Amino acid sequence: MRVLHAVTLHSPSHAFGGPVRVALNLAKGLRARGHEAGLLALGEGFGEPWPTSVEGVPAKLFPARRLLPLGFSGITSPALLASAGRLVREADVVHVHLARDLVTLPVALAALRAGRPLVLQTHGMVDPSEKLLAKVLDAVAVRRLLRGADRVLYLTPHEREGLDAVVGAPLPGAVRLVNGTPAVEGGRPDVAGPPRILYSARLQARKRPVDFVDAAPAVLAAHPDAQFVVAGPDEGERAAVLARIAELGLADRFTVPGPLSGDGVQEELRRAHVYVLPSVDEPFPMSVLEALAVGVPSVVTHSNGLARDIAAAGAGRAVEPGAAGVAAAVLELLDPKANAAASEAARALAAQSFSMDAVLDTLLPVYEAALRR
Repeated sequence: MRVLHAVTLHSPSHAFGGPVRVALNLAKGLRARGHEAGLLALGEGFGEPWPTSVEGVPAKLFPARRLLPLGFSGITSPALLASAGRLVREADVVHVHLARDLVTLPVALAALRAGRPLVLQTHGMVDPSEKLLAKVLDAVAVRRLLRGADRVLYLTPHEREGLDAVVGAPLPGAVRLVNGTPAVEGGRPDVAGPPRILYSARLQARKRPVDFVDAAPAVLAAHPDAQFVVAGPDEGERAAVLARIAELGLADRFTVPGPLSGDGVQEELRRAHVYVLPSVDEPFPMSVLEALAVGVPSVVTHSNGLARDIAAAGAGRAVEPGAAGVAAAVLELLDPKANAAASEAARALAAQSFSMDAVLDTLLPVYEAALRR
């Protein structure tokens, strides 16, 4: 089976975040099972030669052009748009990681026009919105695609309700598909030395990296040798993070390395005692899944889509938003016995509930049903 995964943007800084990681994990899993799977996206930040594969997955990356000052919604590529019809016709299934942008919407529309089996996965990016641009795109393309796709994949019941609201009726052909993460050989080594607490995600307001910084003084009161890492591409909050670190006089306790490669993230996870993602309304974060797979106990807020699973399994803690809850949870998980138990539970949770095998066992029948239609 030839599967084309279309996503908005791939860059060395991983600026587009989780959807690209999901697309790559799925493509690699499909290829391991003998299928042909490739990536279609805009590219940005690469030198010469322009990459033709990403992590072993064949990739068609078109140089991004910023047409409008609207973040990811304002970038596109005339060359990609001109090639979309041909590329979708070469695939047996077109799997679009759909956002309200000028990349995934045109690719999905091209698949619909060409009559190719079309699977949409929205990652929480298509929800009810009062913004003018969202209303225009919904009227012009989004509703048509959601109604016309062979299958629509959603992460959580909350996301499904939002998709129904966008369409204005119960969405036909919707299937729940959780994110998965490949197994990590060996997991986390026995961590030693000073406590190391990690944040590794985009530095944007919704993810609340400043809450992570503000939790540090309470942790340092009990563990004065603790180290903190704030890693990830800047989306508006890096300056606030650095300013708050300076205000607290904690420059010697913090490392702020910027975006990390996939291998860099894995290296940091293997050194971490606790992983923290203090964001609110996070549907199903890949960074937390990666932490669980390595065996790093995780702290998330109650509005995180993984919060119930983590709390029920004992793989970390779910807290109210804010620095106080984060600090208390980190302190609990720095107890050696609690940390060891949560680490073991994290690995088990990732293997049992969020393995790539489990995800692919759900996804392949979706593709087969789309092909039959």
